Formats: sequence, structure tokens, C-alpha cells
Amino acid sequence: MLGRRQIREKVVQTVYSYYQNPVKFDVLEKNMFTGIEKIYDLYIYELNFLVALKELAENQIEIGKNKYIKTDADINPNQKFINNKVLIKLEENPERLFFTGQHKQLKWDLHDDLLVKTFQRITAGKRYQDFMKEESYSFEEDQKFIGKLFLRYIAENDDFHDYLGDKELSWYDDIHIANSMVQKTIGFLKEDEESRTLIKMIKDDEDKTFSIKLLRNTLDSWENNEKKLEERLENWDLERVSLMDKVILSTALTELDNFPFTPSRVIINEYIEIAKVFATDRSNIFINGILDKYCKDLNRI
Repeated sequence: MLGRRQIREKVVQTVYSYYQNPVKFDVLEKNMFTGIEKIYDLYIYELNFLVALKELAENQIEIGKNKYIKTDADINPNQKFINNKVLIKLEENPERLFFTGQHKQLKWDLHDDLLVKTFQRITAGKRYQDFMKEESYSFEEDQKFIGKLFLRYIAENDDFHDYLGDKELSWYDDIHIANSMVQKTIGFLKEDEESRTLIKMIKDDEDKTFSIKLLRNTLDSWENNEKKLEERLENWDLERVSLMDKVILSTALTELDNFPFTPSRVIINEYIEIAKVFATDRSNIFINGILDKYCKDLNRI
């Protein structure tokens, strides 16, 4: 499920989009939840990429078996990768299968250039070759290998990021969320339990209410929050503060004012991390200073 951090991110993104292109609140709210749904599409798309790597490996084995002149490797192929227990669990997951069946655009073509090139990079790498040489089999080893493979060749692959951004513009901003969801999915798998349920986007009505309230209150409090910000700027004009910094600060101030049961340090830390994702290199320091000063002025715990 999306954590509160990710919900805050989506609210920040939505507020930012509003001040670039104002629309009615019901449209804005709908756009926010549509964006959240698109993260789930990306999550499934990344899981499908891992499954497609397995299918591509199986294809390569079949091609080898059908060669006219066969090598020993063609006759007795190493099947450790295609027998990886984690990949099998992901492949057989009924929720992934059902959702992909309903959204066929999320299924990878085995001839896709990015998929083929990534597979070639993986199989040429030392980690893959060492894994394939190891004769022992264990679920933990399979899990560790797939986790590292995902991190190296998908989560940290700039070509993969660019490919996703070209396919769906919002995915470029949300890939770090989907990556975290895939890593958790791999980590949560158990050898003796069937993989049936994937990560949900919104946990419950409480999270949905939180996101709507934070979005609405941030928009309603914008002018008031600008005044609070201006009062705490030192040797700096409000006009010189970037729109993204204003959005992050206004959303944080709104949460500090309207959600009294969440400790101020938790809220500040969350928005510092959001600034690291969406704002400039030094924005997190600036945002930390303003929010810290605000909490001290209000004696907000």
C-alpha cells in the first residue's frame, strides 16, 4: 500500500499541478487518485518485466534445443534462473495475472529492445554468472538474487527510467514509489506461502480521507500559509521562493495545523525527504529551517 510519505508526495504533486493549471477541486481530486492508480499500473509493469526476463530465458533454452548443431549447453541447459522460486511465485501470482489480463498494455513483448538488452546485460554480468554456477538451491538465495537484480538492472537503470517516462509521463516522477513496492513484494514473499495478494494503493478509508483533507486544506490555506512563510524568511523575498518549495512548505504547514496528533518532527522529516525528490539540492535545508522555526514559534510538539 502507499505509505503516508507517498500520499503526501501525491498531494504535493497535485497542488503543484493546480498552480500551473487551476481546475475545479473535484477534477483535481479525481486527477490525484488517477495518478495513484497509474502507480499501480507501473508496479505491475515492473513485476511483468521480471516475469518477462524469465520467459525470455525459457525462450533461449528452447531455441538452443532446436538448433541443428547443438553444444553441451544447448543439450543440458542451466535452468537455475528459470527455476528461481521468487520468479515462479511472481509469475503465478493470480492478482498480477488477472490485472495484466485486464490491461494487456502492461504485458512485455519478448522482442522488446529494452527487455532483450537488459537480459543480455544481466546474463553477461558477474553476479548472474556466479549465481548460475552455484549448485545449491534455497529460497533465501533466490530472493536475495532477484532483489539485487531488480535494484541493479531496473531500479537503477536510467534507460529503463527514460523508457517509462516516454510511455507515461507521470511514471517518471513515481518510479521510486513503484520500485519500493516491487522491492517490498520480493522481500515479503515466503517459501511456504502462496503468493496471492500484491500491494494495495490505498490501505483504507482513513488514508483516502487523509489525502483529500490535506489536499483541500492546503489549497484553502494557501494565502494564509504564504503569510506565515513570509514572516519567517530572513533576507529573502517571497517572490524568490520557487513554486515547488512553496508547495512543499504550504502542504507541510497545513498538516502541522490540521493534524495535531502527528508529531511535528515526523511531519518535518517527511517533507524534507519529499524536497529531496522534487525540489533543488538545497531546498531540504531551507524547508527544514522554515518548518523548524514555525514549530518553535507555536510550541508545536
